[in-house]
Order: sequence, then structure tokens, then C-alpha cells
Amino acid sequence: MKKSLVVIVVITAVVAVLAMTFGGSYNSLVAIREEANTAWSQVQTQLQRRADLIPNLVETVKGYASQEKEIYTAIADARSKLIGAQTPEEVSAANGELSSALSRLLVIAEAYPQLKSDANFRQLSDELAGTENRIARSREEYNEAVKTYNTKIKSFPTVIFANMFGFEQLQYFEADQGSQSAPKVSF
Repeated sequence: MKKSLVVIVVITAVVAVLAMTFGGSYNSLVAIREEANTAWSQVQTQLQRRADLIPNLVETVKGYASQEKEIYTAIADARSKLIGAQTPEEVSAANGELSSALSRLLVIAEAYPQLKSDANFRQLSDELAGTENRIARSREEYNEAVKTYNTKIKSFPTVIFANMFGFEQLQYFEADQGSQSAPKVSF
């Protein structure tokens, strides 16, 4: 009888340790994934802020450079794509397209000295620059959270629980293919 009691206690202890390990690993994965989701939400918030600033900037430039219709269309199209993007890959591609169009808009603004001295344009440009910095910081934080999460789900023994419960690898927010080179602008 004493022997069976010892066996029951040992089995119970082993089950309890496994349950705590299992529960801890699962909860840890959920927490880390939520950190990545929160970081992604911050990226989207900053991209939305930029998308909201752009129409005001475009309208200000239109007042001085109304003949530049092609760039306004490119900005509107890229902005629509960014707003409709769902995955990090789609957002990254749309973001690159919008950044390129904005760069062309700012180059056009250089050709109009009176526009550069306009208070609205300067304020909007400053807000846009600040937003670009926030976007860069948010992207860094998101990618760091994704790195932590992806590392955790690939590490032993957590990989067992991650696979059992469908924790899938998250995608990094990567720079667009052409983002390393300056946009070509011709008048």
C-alpha cells in the first residue's frame, strides 16, 4: 500500500510539473505574440497618421504647382493601396510606393520657392518628417517583437507547444525592393 501511494505521488508530481511547463509555455507564447500584434498596431497607426497628412500636403502643393497632376494621381493611388493593405508584405509594398510618390512631390516642391516658404507647407512637411521618424521607430519595435516571437516558437521545447497549438511564424516588415535608391524625377 505504501508503494502504491509513492507511485501515485510521483505520477501526480510529474503530471503537475508537465502541466505547469505546458501552461507556462503556452501563456508565454500568447504574451509574446500579443506584443508583436501591439507593435504591428503601432506601425499601422503611424502609417494612418501619414496617410491622413498627405491630402493636406497635396492640396497645399496643388495651389502652387497645379500642372503636376501625374504625381497627385500616383500619391492618391499609393495612399489607397496603403489604407487597404492587410498583411505586412502588402503594407510594405504600398508603403514603398507611397514613399516614392511623396519623394517626387517634395522634389517638385523644391522647384517652387514660394511654396517652400508657405507656413502650411512647412508645418505639414515638419509633421510628415516627424511621422516618418515615428514610422521608422514603430517598424523597428515591430521587427524586434517579431524576432522575439519567432525565436521563441522555434526554440526547444516551446517548438512542440507552438506546433501543437498553431503558433505560426510572423513576417517582418521589410523595406521595399527599390527603397535603397533615390526616386527618379523628371520635369
